[in-house]
Amino acid sequence: MKKLLALNRGEIAIRILRAANELGIRTVAVYSQEDRLSLHRFKADEAYLIGAGQGPVQAYLDVEGIVALAAEKGVNAIHPGYGFLSENPALPRACEKYGITFIGPSASLLEQLGDKTAARSLAEKAGVPVVPGTAHPISKVEKAEKLSAQIGFPLIIKAAFGGGGRGMRVVERREDFAGKFEEASREAGAAFGNDGCFMERFIRRARHVEVQILGDKHGNILHLYERDCSVQRRHQKVVEVAPAVNLDGRIRTELADAAVKLARIAGYYNAGTVEFLVDADSGEWFFIEVNPRVQVEHTVTEMVTGIDIVRAQIQIAQGLSLHGPEMELPQQAGVPLHGYAMQCRVTTEDAANNFVPDYGKIQTYRSPAGFGVRLDGASAYGGAVITPFYDSLLVKVSTWGRRFPDACDRMDRALREFRIRGVKTNIPFLENVVNNPLFRDGKVTTRFIDETPSLLKFSARKDRATRLLTYMGEVIV
Repeated sequence: MKKLLALNRGEIAIRILRAANELGIRTVAVYSQEDRLSLHRFKADEAYLIGAGQGPVQAYLDVEGIVALAAEKGVNAIHPGYGFLSENPALPRACEKYGITFIGPSASLLEQLGDKTAARSLAEKAGVPVVPGTAHPISKVEKAEKLSAQIGFPLIIKAAFGGGGRGMRVVERREDFAGKFEEASREAGAAFGNDGCFMERFIRRARHVEVQILGDKHGNILHLYERDCSVQRRHQKVVEVAPAVNLDGRIRTELADAAVKLARIAGYYNAGTVEFLVDADSGEWFFIEVNPRVQVEHTVTEMVTGIDIVRAQIQIAQGLSLHGPEMELPQQAGVPLHGYAMQCRVTTEDAANNFVPDYGKIQTYRSPAGFGVRLDGASAYGGAVITPFYDSLLVKVSTWGRRFPDACDRMDRALREFRIRGVKTNIPFLENVVNNPLFRDGKVTTRFIDETPSLLKFSARKDRATRLLTYMGEVIV
């Protein structure tokens, strides 16, 4: 592996480029016209414009065009990151056609696990509990309405071929079903190129817990413990914690064992995440899906285990063994777990105005630092222009602490240390989350934000994050 292309944008592209650079591999970035000033373009050894005449998102979805360009430039490995083409079987097939290594699972594994209903079937065969729901993707609202009656209400509609909260709707009443299903189907089609959806029983008080998996091509499988991703807004994760706080030890063990079992049965390799819902009232847990790619929140797992997941992805694609002399990862019993880590997604959204995305030029940007603080970003710098073409993620800030309260205190300090002027951010909201007693006690569910209106109350106090400092009459921001 001599030259690697990061087929993505923003912070995850930079994350991939850094891992490849540390392994002595030459790096290549691609960028759309709208991304021509994005930092990921300048972090690579080579960078090429893609998507001429296409839209800002479609530019990153042109499988044949991008892979042909990669082959022309001597690229022999492609890492898709998350989103975009990361779960599209057409990408590894195109890579195979051009003799390029795909850094991820095979096309057949993506078909098996990227299709959420096929993954449910695999879990059922493995004896892993699944949330009651439909067995196959559905595109027609008439068929969906008939099946909804068998599941009952409330239920949740989900995109069958993607994640990230897109194509997802909760339906409380039968009379709302048709409209919600058509909304979800349209959104799924726009985001993932396939409008197929499936339905599941909606668990009102659930914890969203996921297990990180690493597997190589020699049959070795490791889990890197779990993450709690229950703090969600509009079905999109906002704050993630590793390991899950106050999770019953029996449930923790059962989830990890189930994740490894599923990975073995599927013959899975590379990085992946097995996701579960844990009923906060009954303690029952259910498999919901497998994400056959790296996750946005992989940073917290890296911080508590010391294992570089993206580096491992590249090495696995090179055919190395998890436990061989090049990777030297421990056997399962020896995988370390140190303290607690949490990640907050800082976005350019106006938290005081229903999280409306904000755009414009960042006039001032100063970031936190110090012991136990990690930043992953690409658009966060003074002079950067925030556009409406992509999601509103500005920077991921992750903190570590020996105890969970320590990680919370460090996150609170880091959030207050930011100085961002020119665009609105959700930092005041994140501060409220990390200082909330329920969050600090590990008692949140996926309805935490909806059921805690105080999170959306922002005081007028002029603390270190908001006040303007003056020195000799000059405003200092």
